[in-house]
Amino acid sequence: MAAQQMQHRNTRKGNPWRLAVWGAAAGLLMVPAIAMQVGADGVHWTTLDFVVMGTLLGACCLAYEVATRLSGNTLYRLGFAVAILLGFLLVWINLAVGIIGGEANPANLVFACVLAVGLVGALIGRFTAGGMSRAMVATGIAQLLAGGYALALGSMEGGMLSAAFAAMWFTSAALFHKAAR
Repeated sequence: MAAQQMQHRNTRKGNPWRLAVWGAAAGLLMVPAIAMQVGADGVHWTTLDFVVMGTLLGACCLAYEVATRLSGNTLYRLGFAVAILLGFLLVWINLAVGIIGGEANPANLVFACVLAVGLVGALIGRFTAGGMSRAMVATGIAQLLAGGYALALGSMEGGMLSAAFAAMWFTSAALFHKAAR
């Protein structure tokens, strides 16, 4: 009986950020819809654009929900939030304008490999704080390698953006490392 009451209290408490996370995602999805209604120049989204963005935002929100269930540690959750945000931005930038050349440039697929390194590393580390720290370090290194590739192809912007992203992957790693202590 006491265990059921304790479980009920824990479920009721929930995640205080849930509404903000899902609300921000819905708000982001509404921005282009509203912009199109008011006739903003340059905003011409198709149904597919909304489906892709909605799927991407939903996946990010679900990943955050998973993170909050994996650990109650604030540093762990913050490290996970940084990683989710970086993954979202990397995909969004590539879909919208591309990092190397335009969005249709196949060289941009190298950035999908960066995300694959992070995901595989997280799975190998079983989403533990220590495992996530190592996965984020590997992701940061992969991001730097992708930036080197971008520079080799003549994309200074891709190299600089990758350096900034790598710094944030390493920040996520540091948060996970502190959570592991």
